[in-house]
Amino acid sequence: MNQTVLHSTVFFTAYGPPGPLNYAAFFLTFLLFFITIFANISLMLVIYLESHLHKPMYIFLFNLAVNGLIGCLSVCPKIMDNLVNDIKDISHKGCLLQVFFSSVYATCAYVILAVMAYDRYVSICKPLQYHSIMTPSKVKMLVALVYFIPITMLAFQIFITSRLPVCSYNINKLFCDNLAVVKLSCVESALSNLYGICIISSLVVLPFVLVVLSYIKILLVCLKVSKESRTKAFNTCTPHLITFINFSTAILFSVIYNRHSTVSKEVNVLISVQFILFPPLVHPIIYGIRTKEIRTCVTKIIRTRIFPNSLDFPHRKSERKLVPIMTLDGTAAGQGLPV
Repeated sequence: MNQTVLHSTVFFTAYGPPGPLNYAAFFLTFLLFFITIFANISLMLVIYLESHLHKPMYIFLFNLAVNGLIGCLSVCPKIMDNLVNDIKDISHKGCLLQVFFSSVYATCAYVILAVMAYDRYVSICKPLQYHSIMTPSKVKMLVALVYFIPITMLAFQIFITSRLPVCSYNINKLFCDNLAVVKLSCVESALSNLYGICIISSLVVLPFVLVVLSYIKILLVCLKVSKESRTKAFNTCTPHLITFINFSTAILFSVIYNRHSTVSKEVNVLISVQFILFPPLVHPIIYGIRTKEIRTCVTKIIRTRIFPNSLDFPHRKSERKLVPIMTLDGTAAGQGLPV
């Protein structure tokens, strides 16, 4: 291998040689990857096909599913490739792209969850003003900001990282993250460190605080309403709250992992997979189970589009027709016999 190729290649040292453990990890990762892709695409199709789901909450949920696909596709195929190959490497440019898209996945998810919390806040705390506040133009603006702000900030971060001189070529992880790539540099970059803190503060900490404040306000309002209204509000918020806690837990483990990379290979695999696969896998399942409208739409799509003539639902039993009894002169003699 010549010097130029060597200097443009990053090697992963956390995999170990191909063997039974790697093949088992490959099978588990592939299975979770397939289920995650299927679950998110299914949720997106349900929201797209059912016009009465074209509401702010489900539009944001659609984008959360899109974001989950970005996270899976940015990392998992390369992880599965490295698990079964002898050489675990990636080009330096490919590593930077992996950092960019995995970071977009993490930050956009938090921003989407913050926007969804705002939508729930308006729905519960200002129900009479909901449609005047969450107008179609405002929803479009929020969706645009969900992607524009993180992508713009992260693109500049990748530019800063790409300008750092590289002296090391080994990463003791399953995939590239910005901190690991920065550590490959020969020098300390104050700008990179400062800008990284700025990104974490604005795209992780700030959305986290906004979600917490939204739920504090929702809780205070729920304490003042009737039990029936309180139950309805909690049922509306539960899927989002579970999703938020699940993703926050994944982020927390990822941060700890990034700061303490000297862990066993098994822990390495577990933390990498849970950060990239578990949130996108769990989110559509949570909303599919906990949201009545989505459950109803899934049943409707299966009944009318997939098996339109095969399923015999009790509520769709055909009515018994009455055949009139005819007399000899051809006139009807009554309501007739059921058939």
